[in-house]
Amino acid sequence: MRPALALGATLSAAALAAALLSLIWTPWDPTALAIAHKLQPPSAAHWFGTDHFGRDIASMLMAGARVSLATALLAVAIGLGLGVPLGLAAAARHGGALDALIARLNDLIFAFPALVTAILITASFGPSATNATLAIGLFNIPVFARVTRAAALPLWTLDFTAAARVAGKHRPLISLEHILPNIAPYLIVQATIQFSLGILAEAGLSYVGLGAQPPTPSWGRMLAEAQTMVSLAPHVAIFPGLAIVLTVLGLNLLGDGLRDALDPRLRERRA
Repeated sequence: MRPALALGATLSAAALAAALLSLIWTPWDPTALAIAHKLQPPSAAHWFGTDHFGRDIASMLMAGARVSLATALLAVAIGLGLGVPLGLAAAARHGGALDALIARLNDLIFAFPALVTAILITASFGPSATNATLAIGLFNIPVFARVTRAAALPLWTLDFTAAARVAGKHRPLISLEHILPNIAPYLIVQATIQFSLGILAEAGLSYVGLGAQPPTPSWGRMLAEAQTMVSLAPHVAIFPGLAIVLTVLGLNLLGDGLRDALDPRLRERRA
């Protein structure tokens, strides 16, 4: 295993382990207030110190990992579930009316970034982690649609798809049985990239108050609450920032490693 892939897998696994562990155990209650112990530096009792409400930062980071990873994962699932079928349909009808319609829909969604979409959604339904997930997921749809279409188009010119059409298979069946398995590596790599971007987007939305709401811990809101205390207690901002940086770095390295491992052209070049 390449060092970058190993490092990325290790960092990603650590974030996932923290999120899963928080379901059954955290060092302290991440929502419990202890004003008498506020802004304590890292110690044996509080590994990463406490915030301005006396909450244990390590426990909040573990619980926040659950929120961030769940939001990013569901957003990627929305993008895959809707974007891949659209991309396959566009590639199967390349140059037709359906292809043009899907392309225009993608352009329309791209015109509204995740933050703008989140503002529109929260204006109607209120800020929450669910609405943030929906906003990020909607932005992922055209990303996966375009990647799928671009990867699938060259396959429609190859002999095995022509043979499938001669055998009487319809285009949707060919897309599912022949096209999708061949472009799966590209989708896996793109999903990893969008996963890391989803974590950044969730942190950004929580930072401006559009993500998970109190008392649910969130990495982005931890940074927002710490911005006025950086000079007084820098650990309050350092550890949430490190959690975001290391998790996103791990996922990006994992995505790069998977791309190198799954792309046959890169394997041939290294050989």
